[in-house]
Amino acid sequence: MVKPSTLRELVEEHTGLGPADIDHLQRLAGDWQLISDLSFADLLLWVPAENGAYVCVAQVRPTTAPTAYQDDQVGKIAGGAEVAHLEVARTQGRIWREGDPVWYGDTPARHEAVPVRRRGPDGEAGDVIAVVGRDTNLSTARTPSQLELNYLTTADDLAQMIADGTFPPPRVDGETTSAPRVGDGLVRLDATGKVTYASPNAQSAIRRLGFSASLVGEDLAALFNRLSDDPLEGSEVAARILAALRGDAPPRKEVEARTATVLTRALPLMPAGVPIGALVLARDITEVKRRDRALITKDATIREIHHRVKNNLQTVAALLRLQARRVTVPEARAALEESVRRVASIALVHETLSMSADEVVEFDGIVDRVAQAAAEVAASHVRTRREGSFGILPAEIATPLVMVLNELLLNAVEHGFDPGDGDTEGEVVVRVERDKKDLRVVVADNGRGLPEGFNPMSSKRLGLQIIRTLTTGELRGTIELRDREGGGAEAVLFVPLAKRER
Repeated sequence: MVKPSTLRELVEEHTGLGPADIDHLQRLAGDWQLISDLSFADLLLWVPAENGAYVCVAQVRPTTAPTAYQDDQVGKIAGGAEVAHLEVARTQGRIWREGDPVWYGDTPARHEAVPVRRRGPDGEAGDVIAVVGRDTNLSTARTPSQLELNYLTTADDLAQMIADGTFPPPRVDGETTSAPRVGDGLVRLDATGKVTYASPNAQSAIRRLGFSASLVGEDLAALFNRLSDDPLEGSEVAARILAALRGDAPPRKEVEARTATVLTRALPLMPAGVPIGALVLARDITEVKRRDRALITKDATIREIHHRVKNNLQTVAALLRLQARRVTVPEARAALEESVRRVASIALVHETLSMSADEVVEFDGIVDRVAQAAAEVAASHVRTRREGSFGILPAEIATPLVMVLNELLLNAVEHGFDPGDGDTEGEVVVRVERDKKDLRVVVADNGRGLPEGFNPMSSKRLGLQIIRTLTTGELRGTIELRDREGGGAEAVLFVPLAKRER
């Protein structure tokens, strides 16, 4: 039996917490790297279990200091004196900081315990649902610098907000996880919005925007508003900082100035429910944005190339169509008309690629259009339909596959039914089955079946030669033509979808 390993699985196994409480714990675990880095400490999330024991359901290590635990603590069940500080924090609903250092092997550590509450829809803090253990490795203890003092002070404020139920902030729909981190740059604001501390990395990031003086004492919202190239963007960033000062947790926002881009995230600081300022994290993402713009330009260029290839192929098809109208020999005219359909099927793929940001196509629509075009050239009344879905296919598969299906469909409607069968409704079905590794396609008809003595391997027909060449060469698959049970014929195509070695 596989042991539970995720936060949700561990909580559901050992506690009776409801979905809303579990969601709150998951949001905390998704946002607590910030507090771990500010605290220079490991954070362990403990939930009460049976018989006074506690279970560790999540752990995060600091990136700013050595860990107190070399081994993973998730899933550990502890009890007795080892969890006495957790029990005090949970039952008394307060942050526990008393006690002497404890030793883990050769590593001394300081224990703290922070109760976790969740605020209900009415805004009132509920009961304690878990406890965060904040454990600091003391083996490298030294006289703290100004940076460390500001980090620790901010961490204490955020720890109190965990106990109050106001941290983590609500999740913003659609927001990515690429938030600035403590090491990227940290700015602390007082209740009026003035900067009381800015880390060296924050100072450097904002210097890229064009402000070279010290940030301390500056009104950060007004500064961003003044520096931004776009007045609307600048006012939006300023508004989000002011919202954080009021106690809200606005979405992160980018600031652009002097060809530089800084990603900002503003968080309210309101321990015990009292707004005392805000925390602003800043990351210089100038190079990331430059690469993104280069990729966008490249994608646009590739789409334009596909668009032009499609136009050129349509021009070729039009020229072949004009030539076919001037040819008096029926065999030559039929050959030119077949070439028109082949070129048009390839143009369909490039048309789809010209509208896609990636080198992939939604293949079902292409097959449906090719099947409809094939039915229109039938000498008798034949309808086509598709069963199953091809889904999204890469261009390297889509282009040869549409050629193969075009030939199979044309063969079915042209050679599978007698011209005199106008009163009999013919049907050609494209049946597809797909898994992660393979694509299986069957093109089946209810016509007259294969000719007697027919051998597809020795046939000199151009269409069959195209099918064999593309299937075995480009698609690296297999094709089988055979009579169908109950009448008619069918072609069975296997195409591997696994990554191909060149």
